[in-house]
Amino acid sequence: MESQVIEVAYALDTFYFLVSGALVMWMAAGFSMLEAGLVRSKSTVEILTKNIALYSLACIMYMFIGYNIMYGDGLNSVIPGLSFFIGGDNTVEEVLASDGEIYYSGMSDFFFQVVFVATAMSIVSGAVAERMKLWAFLAFAVFMTGVIYPFQGYWSWGEGWLDELGYLDYAGSGIVHMTGAVAALAGVILLGARKGKYGPNGEVNAIPGANLPLATLGTFILWMGWFGFNGGSELKVSDIESANAVAQVFTNTNLAAAGGVLTAMIVTRLVYGKTDLTMGLNGALAGLVSITAEPLMPSPLLAVIIGAIGGAIVVFSIIGLDKLRIDDPVGAISVHGTAGIWGVFAVLLSNPDATFMNQLIGIVAIFAFVFIASLIVWAILKALMGIRISEEEEYEGVDQSECGLEAYPEFTVK
Repeated sequence: MESQVIEVAYALDTFYFLVSGALVMWMAAGFSMLEAGLVRSKSTVEILTKNIALYSLACIMYMFIGYNIMYGDGLNSVIPGLSFFIGGDNTVEEVLASDGEIYYSGMSDFFFQVVFVATAMSIVSGAVAERMKLWAFLAFAVFMTGVIYPFQGYWSWGEGWLDELGYLDYAGSGIVHMTGAVAALAGVILLGARKGKYGPNGEVNAIPGANLPLATLGTFILWMGWFGFNGGSELKVSDIESANAVAQVFTNTNLAAAGGVLTAMIVTRLVYGKTDLTMGLNGALAGLVSITAEPLMPSPLLAVIIGAIGGAIVVFSIIGLDKLRIDDPVGAISVHGTAGIWGVFAVLLSNPDATFMNQLIGIVAIFAFVFIASLIVWAILKALMGIRISEEEEYEGVDQSECGLEAYPEFTVK
């Protein structure tokens, strides 16, 4: 009888892991729709191409090398080991869950982890939109998903030095979201702004997206996928305690997003006198990012507050980056970076095991490593193949120069 209970628990936890991973995979559709809606029509095909290609690259590179870097045996607590391909001797068939009693499939763990690395890379896509060469972006994706993301992930989730220190990040406000935003920031700095975005006297010129219904759909898809992102990070659901924890995580994740939406809308109304839909959409995502580092411990009311603060922060972050002439067409750096930093510190509000210094060290270490590593890779790509399309190609649109297609041919004005 006991063995049957263990087998049922194993099957249930494995299935829950896989379904959670499928929800996170669906976030790739959300990023695609959000980004396609927030860029101009002449950039739509290219950004959709980037999103399906980066997801595919992430899966292959994480299988080839990334998973083993992140979860293999390291040389020490700072430097991970190096091995290739999952399967065989490199994958444990049964993986201990958090309490060390019940098991789940090792391949389900890989599947759940690989969709996280794809999420981190998706963040980069929107920030560099409308002026980057497609194949330069994809070349960076190889290094980001195969080496940069898993290297810093080893420090925490791979039981490296940040884990030993006591850095806490339940589902990845810093490990996933800030990492993607910092890699994007390094690229944007080298890439420069879109033509016409900033005037000679400090003016910030709005460049509206082509399809706000699509952007809204993308946000709802991401919101839905986040239940797998945070909920799956509980790792199991086969006992009463874990089931209750998953329910708490789902509830807090949902409430944080709602708080982020309403606060972002209120702030933009107060600042601009208008209710900006795009800020509301980014407010939802900022609320989700903010709760991701600790979605289990807060009360429902505190989850709303954490998300609301994230929603306010993202508005001022987007405004601030524009003043610094850092052009981010979809607000990804602010949503995932600024709100990600807040999320890591928000752990202090509910988790008694968290300390300010440990959280700060985690943020600084991840930020510094990812920024320097990404800047080096971007700089090498810029020297070898160039990372920016020509001014004429930018005027015509990356869809034509990179893909030879138009997303809305009957509406496109040359």
